[in-house]
Amino acid sequence: MTVMTARVRNYLLCRPRHFAVEYAINPWMDATTEVDVDRAIAQWETLVTALERLGHTVHTLEPEPGLPDMVFAANGAFSVDGVVYGARFRYPQRQAEAAAHEKWYRAGGWEFITPGEINEGEGDFAYVTGPGLVLAGYGFRTDPRGHAEAAEALGRPVVSLKLTDPRFYHLDTALTVLDDETIAYYPDAFSAGSQTILRRLFPTALLADEADALAFGLNSVSDNRNVVLNAEATGMAEKLLARGYTPVPVDLSELKLGGGSVKCCIAELRKG
Repeated sequence: MTVMTARVRNYLLCRPRHFAVEYAINPWMDATTEVDVDRAIAQWETLVTALERLGHTVHTLEPEPGLPDMVFAANGAFSVDGVVYGARFRYPQRQAEAAAHEKWYRAGGWEFITPGEINEGEGDFAYVTGPGLVLAGYGFRTDPRGHAEAAEALGRPVVSLKLTDPRFYHLDTALTVLDDETIAYYPDAFSAGSQTILRRLFPTALLADEADALAFGLNSVSDNRNVVLNAEATGMAEKLLARGYTPVPVDLSELKLGGGSVKCCIAELRKG
């Protein structure tokens, strides 16, 4: 068992100042639910502290009124080697978020590619550094035509994976990249064909079970050694420990009311 050395990362997050569950666009959301915004902010700040204690740099996107899901910053774009493929959200409630992300990246000097196809950024795209491979989900949010568009924009091979369980509506709820070569995923979230592809590409992957996935244990971020994940996902933490990784649990129970956890809150900034 060989675990990679931790690598310093740059992340983009957005404070949940306007977080609310005002509509239901995934099975986790209930528009009648009352959200404790102060608690959501406190939990988010704990996440930021955990990332910074691991040595990572956290950048922030300014939250905008009327966009309660902006805290889920992973969905706004996907970057590889300084090139950013922008998002185009499926649901109208979130579509204005794309412009806020584009403005932030352009102001930072990134090469920004405006999308023509519906895609939800790192919600449905994951990058495996070793093979230089993009894993891309579809079935609920991102249009598979966006996969070809992303391949052209980023100059990377893209592997399409079909999600079949609506509880795992984004790829980042069912799959996570643990290090340069290794992923973890919940097989039953994917079609039979996609499961076969994943087995062939990643024969040594860590396989999660339904309890791990429902606890958002796959909605995590890793620096190749330390894995920041939802505190509820105790079973997943044990599996990571057994593989030699160091789990870093963070309580994001308030944000889970919106259908997201650690990874949903974090866009990785890959300058190359």
